[in-house]
Amino acid sequence: MTMRPVAELRSIVDHDGAVILDLKYESILILNPTAGYIWRELLQGSSIRDIAANLARETKMDVALVERDVAIFMDQLKSKHLLVQS
Repeated sequence: MTMRPVAELRSIVDHDGAVILDLKYESILILNPTAGYIWRELLQGSSIRDIAANLARETKMDVALVERDVAIFMDQLKSKHLLVQS
């Protein structure tokens, strides 16, 4: 499954994480470095499965654990109306 950020968002991503400005709901979300990595990958069109696999490889963590954590984070982003399925 591929998710993408909604159009009404503006974001800045760097090594410290990310800041997302939601113009529609007039809110700001600040992400830590790991969440910022996931957000950057979503912006580039990566699938959730690829994001989790790459993150697990880069951090040398168990893929199943990373997939679970990424899925939880995706649910949080969806609940804030920041993602849509593409």
